[in-house]
Formats: sequence, structure tokens, C-alpha cells
Amino acid sequence: MSNPAPPDWMRQEERSHLGVLRFMVWVSLRLGRTVGRVLLRFIALYYVVFSPKARRTGAVYLERALGRKPTWLDAYRHVMSFSSTVHDRVYLLNDRFDLFDIQFVGDEQVHAALERQRGAFLLGAHLGSFEVLRAMAHQHAHAPVAMLMYEENARKINAILHAINPKAHQDVVPLGRPDSMLKARDRLDAGHLVGLLADRSLANDSTAECLFLGKPARFPIGPWRMAAMLRRPVFFMAGLYLGGNRYRLHFELLADFSTVERGERDAAIAQAMQVYADRLGAYCRQAPFNWFNFFDFWQRT
Repeated sequence: MSNPAPPDWMRQEERSHLGVLRFMVWVSLRLGRTVGRVLLRFIALYYVVFSPKARRTGAVYLERALGRKPTWLDAYRHVMSFSSTVHDRVYLLNDRFDLFDIQFVGDEQVHAALERQRGAFLLGAHLGSFEVLRAMAHQHAHAPVAMLMYEENARKINAILHAINPKAHQDVVPLGRPDSMLKARDRLDAGHLVGLLADRSLANDSTAECLFLGKPARFPIGPWRMAAMLRRPVFFMAGLYLGGNRYRLHFELLADFSTVERGERDAAIAQAMQVYADRLGAYCRQAPFNWFNFFDFWQRT
């Protein structure tokens, strides 16, 4: 039996290049963020013009989020927002938090949950910037964060981290291994926050249908099964890019599996997944240029 084909988001050609990234790191750290953002505008324009497939699929999403047909300017703003968050990694991973105006909304809920029980899950999406979470750990005495991700993604992330700052470190737990859940449990028991991006899946992942931006879409079940089996609270996390140097970190409790019994798990998971899809959709409408899925998200529905 042949292996299932990888999903579209994994097959899609990457236009990022480590050599270009290292050049941007050099420019940004030596000439400053302002000069780097000037170059970024030309990079974003190039991507809009020479990536027609990503532009078309991005337009499908933008039409749902905006409630109207997107324009070329909308496409440019979408790509520029993505480029800005990637560019800002240079500074966030070098602990230059002084360059940014970062607001926190709902983080007291996370603190309260960690006082009641050791460890919690942060479920995000390809929405805004996950790296701004470093600012929360920097400005507040907060739990360390471990990321759960597929091994190929982990390899790419580590290459990017090394290109930006060889001293930067990210605690990554590979998904898809027999011991993945055990390692996640160990991080939680040590009081860590465990983060996952729950809006994409592999071809062989179990998925469930949720209503998202007015149309059914499929989301991976795995993150929710893990949270339910490990009996931890789950928070939605979004680091929205607001333009310029402004970010806003949102935290919302999606579900608390700490008191859910085995026979109630499936129903609790289904409910939590729809709440996740609802909150993701709400933030996409609130900040439509922040969701960075440049492929046909609804292709299987």
C-alpha cells in the first residue's frame, strides 16, 4: 500500500531561503528595523506578483474573513503582515523586546490555571506570531514553553533559529513518535506550557469537521486527544500583529480536561474543537491579514 500523499501545505514550494534570511538578519541587526522593513516591502511585492497560486488561495480565505472580494492591496497587506512577523523574529529571538509595543490580554487566566495544576496546553494557529510569547516569559515570571511539532518542521525551525541567532534555543518535542505523549507529559509535570499549532494536519492524521468562517473545514483531532488523555486545561493563544511595532497577545480558555472522565472525552473534544474553530474565525475577522495559510484550506470539504 502506498503512503498517503502529503497535504498541500507540505507540498507547497517554500520561497524562503536561509541565505536570504541570513542577509536580512545582517541588515536588520546592523542597520536597524526601519531599513529592514524597507527591504521587506519589496520582498512582499515580489511574492504577491510571482506567487499566483498562493495569491489565489489566499484570496479564498480573505474573501471569507473580509466579507467581500479582496483586492491586490489586500493581497499585499496579507503578505506584508506575514513578512513582518517573520522579520520581527530576528529581534524577538535576540531579546530585543524594547523595540515592540506588546499588550497582554487574558494572561492572568494562564497564571491562575498553573497555580491550580502543573502544566497547560497552548493551542495556537498560523495566526500572527508565536514568537511574541517569548516577551511574556521575559516580562513576567512565567512557565517555560515547549513546542510540539512534526520532525520536518522542527528541523526547519531549528535551521531558522540558528540562522537568526545561534544561541537561541527552543524546546521542541517531535510529534509522531511512540514517546511523543510521554515527553509532553514530562514537560507538563515539570510545570511547562506545551504549545501546538492546531490548524494543520498531515495526510494520515485523524480529523474532524468543524464550521470555520461559515463553511465546514477539517481540523486535526490529535492535539485534543493528547490534552484529554493528559487531563490538562487548553488555552487558545494568538499573537496578533497590529502593524508597525505593535503586537497583542490573547489567551482564552477553550477547555479544561482535568475533570473530564474517559467516557465523556469524545463529546468534550468535539465541543472544544468547535470552540477553537469559532475563536480562530473570530480573530481572523478581527485581524484578517494575520492568518498565514497560503493554500486551499477548504480543499477537502
